[in-house]
Amino acid sequence: MSNNNNNPNEIKIELSPDVARGIYSNLAVISHGANEFFIDFITMAPNMPQAKVQSRIIMTPENAKNLLGALMENVKKYESTFGEIRPKRPVNMGGNNGGNGEIPNPFIMGGKA
Repeated sequence: MSNNNNNPNEIKIELSPDVARGIYSNLAVISHGANEFFIDFITMAPNMPQAKVQSRIIMTPENAKNLLGALMENVKKYESTFGEIRPKRPVNMGGNNGGNGEIPNPFIMGGKA
């Protein structure tokens, strides 16, 4: 079988070294207007009162929904290979936090992991 690069549906993607390094994010703030979704990726550190937006992605509602579907499909593939992704729970609650033992989901306002 020959490797034919004349496929009209093939997209050549360039990845510069700076972008390939990636940016770590442990918090995302998602908002939307009538015509676009905004996703701000943030890195928060313990005991730091302020966090800086590392990257902002703006996309159409249709592409946001396509991203959601692609992410769900990839999570299913990951879990079929490596097992279920389970929310982390504190090992020793100590009874002083007044909560239900769930860690907040940093990607859903008021959500649980």
